Amino acid sequence: MLALGRSATPAHRRYVIRTMAFMAGYVAVNMAAIFGAFDDIASPVAAWALALTVSAPVAGQIWATLSLMNESDEFVRSLTAKQFILSAGIAMALFSAWGFGESYADAPHAPGWLIYPLFWGIYGLVSPFVKTSR
Repeated sequence: MLALGRSATPAHRRYVIRTMAFMAGYVAVNMAAIFGAFDDIASPVAAWALALTVSAPVAGQIWATLSLMNESDEFVRSLTAKQFILSAGIAMALFSAWGFGESYADAPHAPGWLIYPLFWGIYGLVSPFVKTSR
C-alpha cells in the first residue's frame, strides 16, 4: 500500500505522503523520548501535552487512511473500508480479551497505546485475504 510506482493513483500518492509526514513526526517525538528528552517532565500539564503530541500523528494517520477511502474509486473505497473494519474489530476483540485477562487471570499489563500497532499488524495480516468488496 505504500508503493509509489507509476500505477499509483493521485489519491494513493497523497496517502503515502501524508503517512510519511505523520509517521516522521511520530518517530521523532518517540526517539526524543527514548533518548531522555522528556525524562524531567514534572508538571501534569506538560506530561499531558506530551501525550497529546505523541498521539496527534496517530490520529493523523487514521485521517490519512480515511481520506484515501474518500478520495478513491468505489472498489478501492469498499475494499479498504472492509479491511479497516475487520482489522479494527479483531484488534478491539483481542485487546478486550487481554484486558479481561489482566482483570481476572493476572495477565501482565499491556499499555493502551499497543492497540494502534496491533491494529496495523492485523490490517497487514487481513488485507491479503480481503480481495472482494462483498
